[in-house]
Amino acid sequence: AMIEVLAKLGRGPVFLAGEALECVITFTNPLSASSTSASSEMLAWASAQIHCQFHASENRVALPPSDGSKHDVQAENETVFVPNRVCCLCLSYCTACGLGKLQKCSCCVENHWSLCDSYCETLPIEGPPSFRGQSVKYVYKLTIGCQRVNSPIKLLRVPFRVLVLHGLKDYQFPQDEAVAPSNPFLEEEEGLKKDSRLADLATELLMVATSRRSLHLYNISNTRGKVGSFCIFKTVYKIGEDVIGTFNFSEGDIPCLQFSVSLQTEESIQEEFQRRRGQPVSFSTHARHQEACLHTAQTSFSLPIPLSSTPGFTTNIVSLKWRLHFEFVTSGESAGTCLVRGSQSEAVTWTGVEQMEVDTFSWDLPIKVLPTNPILASYVSQFSSTNSITI
Repeated sequence: AMIEVLAKLGRGPVFLAGEALECVITFTNPLSASSTSASSEMLAWASAQIHCQFHASENRVALPPSDGSKHDVQAENETVFVPNRVCCLCLSYCTACGLGKLQKCSCCVENHWSLCDSYCETLPIEGPPSFRGQSVKYVYKLTIGCQRVNSPIKLLRVPFRVLVLHGLKDYQFPQDEAVAPSNPFLEEEEGLKKDSRLADLATELLMVATSRRSLHLYNISNTRGKVGSFCIFKTVYKIGEDVIGTFNFSEGDIPCLQFSVSLQTEESIQEEFQRRRGQPVSFSTHARHQEACLHTAQTSFSLPIPLSSTPGFTTNIVSLKWRLHFEFVTSGESAGTCLVRGSQSEAVTWTGVEQMEVDTFSWDLPIKVLPTNPILASYVSQFSSTNSITI
């Protein structure tokens, strides 16, 4: 005796905050057609909720004491389920937990038959993005609770990812449908028009913000003089793009022996939630380029921004920013002393010196990283669009 519960996210496991999450839930009695009618199963109830769970490192984050009067309550008849304590904490600080619209009770699932229903809920546009940092984590999941008659409650959890694009909540949608962003090749239901326009608007805003190019030129120097120059054509990117920059060492007075460029995120806790005053921020490296560049006039690098990474964001607890971290190793001597003559014969061989005095210094260049089209991010998501359990 069993009922299979299958949940499928129609468009993939990645969504934009403000979009509607739609999930098709199927209850199936997998018994063969030869089974008797007595093999039918009674589904006592089913319910669905969207949870945003917030986890904080006790060593890094100091949260205010929770209200003791707010504790989990299970109904006496045990036909509903509630968020756990982690989610209740999230509800207090992140306003990203909601009760779903799927409520089913007393449904008979005959043998070899399926019962389908759809769940649709709009994700909070002001909620935090999905994030797994060193200090805090924001984890989204759709939880489907169900129970057969005279059987224990079972929970099916469907994890998904949320991207947040700041500025969407301030946009006023046009009243004239003719000028509103929409897809002319699809017939949209009235309830999905705003959701579709939101996705189209986000795509347009991202394209405008990340397509602007202007020359940004920086001189690289230390206390002894100029090392070279660095050129980059934009500082605003989407996840999935490549950060490209070029170096020019031909005009430098100080020889550069080696450089490295790291694409990093800076995770910092807001001052009122820091465990210790002035505690250091946490850094994570997502890509790195290192190159030996002695006697190199010009060179370049390309660092990909992973589609699985989290764009920059800020909540009342944590802030995430992106940067390029540069490290340079320069010679403490002139360029001519970096090579020595190996022999006095007619065939002259030049070799590198065995020891050299060097100077090192670093530099940080802030950049801005925005989300991308959630459909594109779904291709590399670790989450599955389809999840199932047996009750």
